[in-house]
Amino acid sequence: MDSSFDAGGRDLSRRDFLRATGAGAAALALPCCRAPEEAAEKEPKETPSSGPNVVYVLADQWRGQATGYAGDPNAVTPALDRLAAQSVDFVNAVSGCPVCSPYRASLLTGRYPLTHGVFLNDLCLSRDAVSLAGAYKQAGYDTAFIGKWHLDGHGRSTYIPRERRQGFDTFEALECTHDYNESAYYAGDDQQKRLWPGYDAAAQTDEAVRYIGEHARGGRPFFLVLSWGPPHAPYETAPPEFRKMFRPESIVLRPNVTPEEEGKARETLAGYYAHIAALDHCLARLLLALGEAGLEEDTVFVFTSDHGDMHGSQGQRKKQRPWDESVRVPLLIRYPRLLGREGRILDAMISTPDIMPTLLGLSGIAVPATVEGSDLSPVVRGGGGSGPEAALLSCVSPFGQWARGQGREFRGIRTRRYTYVRDLDGPWLLYDNLADPYQMNNLVDRKDRAELQGRLEAMLAAMLEERGDAFLPGESYIEKWGYRVDETGTVSYEY
Repeated sequence: MDSSFDAGGRDLSRRDFLRATGAGAAALALPCCRAPEEAAEKEPKETPSSGPNVVYVLADQWRGQATGYAGDPNAVTPALDRLAAQSVDFVNAVSGCPVCSPYRASLLTGRYPLTHGVFLNDLCLSRDAVSLAGAYKQAGYDTAFIGKWHLDGHGRSTYIPRERRQGFDTFEALECTHDYNESAYYAGDDQQKRLWPGYDAAAQTDEAVRYIGEHARGGRPFFLVLSWGPPHAPYETAPPEFRKMFRPESIVLRPNVTPEEEGKARETLAGYYAHIAALDHCLARLLLALGEAGLEEDTVFVFTSDHGDMHGSQGQRKKQRPWDESVRVPLLIRYPRLLGREGRILDAMISTPDIMPTLLGLSGIAVPATVEGSDLSPVVRGGGGSGPEAALLSCVSPFGQWARGQGREFRGIRTRRYTYVRDLDGPWLLYDNLADPYQMNNLVDRKDRAELQGRLEAMLAAMLEERGDAFLPGESYIEKWGYRVDETGTVSYEY
């Protein structure tokens, strides 16, 4: 493989929460260890498909603001900017539970965290729902996953057997690593650990390019997920040619970065944008490969991220927070044959559980009954509706760094204009994101906003009732599902 950088640049369905979580609790901490035939019995036989290919590019911890097309003065993303100019740009896309494993579980099931049970990192996703890859397989697609998995819960370097791959046939992945320059993985059913050569995102992109080239000659459409580890920390490990492009003293900080965090934010953001520039180069090669293979016109191409990173905004770091730097993610969808090549900004609210039904809708595939999210494909096509009025935000049980300090459980909503969040003690945050895009003026409990707050509270309460979410302390859900955590609320894992 050439890993160099020289190449060219349904409406919401009601689900019985107690029944779903009761099944998960019975399986305790490893619900995915249920017999595979239990899930397989729910899956119809595979049928031929003439639908579009799907390439889903997923970065880790890339916040929605950090792109050139979104106006970030630090971001060097020419390939991404060109892609945005040809795509539907969901400017209000959010990660409903902004943590790695919960996002991935919701992506692959179309379900909310208190249904699939993966509300902490390093848990194993059960197989009691038809997965996204499983739905594409049933429609006659080849399926492939390359990169970071983070859904197995059996240790971060442990081999992942076929029955725990959620319907992906080609599987070149590792549970989780952040050593991007000495990055291990397993290929298919070979239990011998391998190393990606060089910077792993580049090597993984090479493998995706190879996969696309092979399938350009085949008769079956494919569903390919390319899951990069960067720009997640460590921030100083991007290739040297990209690190030298960014100096801490030249970084333009967001106005909501607190004075106490300025120094650290400049340091980490320099490395963060270096990773982003490197990934943009990878994206350019991937897009070029689709064009050279003659597949560009009939491929649904998605670029997004699992969550953002605070980087000193609001005096906070990393994720699990309800502010936009944590919950807002980039989401571009390009599908020239159906949507044309004229870029379009879409302000519809879309959250992680909505992605699976929306992709299936764009592909002409029926949405499984186990899905809870909304199919926004009619909105993407421009043919009707405006999508949900609000997206649900949650931190079910804070863990890690978030649990050590001012971390807290929260439930909230983000609408096109407002963010409203409560914690266990009551209303916590209220922002007018149009008038206050950096969320620096908390309007909660102000008398002149009482009517607005009441409306948003009612909307949140209705969404929680819809989900069967009683908003209990995090320990209640940990106990219900039988998970074992340490003093910071983190599920222990081994390498």
